[in-house]
Amino acid sequence: MMKDKNIVRGHIFVSGVVQGVYYRQFTQSKAKAFGLTGWVKNLPNGMVEVMCEAEKGLILEFIKELKIGPPSANVVGVQVEWKEYTGEFNDFEIKF
Repeated sequence: MMKDKNIVRGHIFVSGVVQGVYYRQFTQSKAKAFGLTGWVKNLPNGMVEVMCEAEKGLILEFIKELKIGPPSANVVGVQVEWKEYTGEFNDFEIKF
C-alpha cells in the first residue's frame, strides 16, 4: 500500500456487551470486507480493542459497523485514537 496522508491507523476501544457474542469474528469479517489490515482482541476489562490501518474514510465506515455490532452485542461506546500509518500488517486477524 502506498503511503499517503489519507492512509491512517485507527486504535479503537469498544465497550458494552462485546465479549462472548461473536464480536471479534464480526469485526474481522467487516474489516476484511472494507480491506482493512490489523487485529482485534478481547481485553481483561470486558472491552474489545481494535487496531486497523486503511484509508481514513474506510475506517470511518468500519467504525459505523462496530457501533452496531453483531445481533447479540450491545455496544455502549466506541473510542478512536488516530495514529500514523505504519504498514506493519498484512491481514486482519483475531488475537488471543
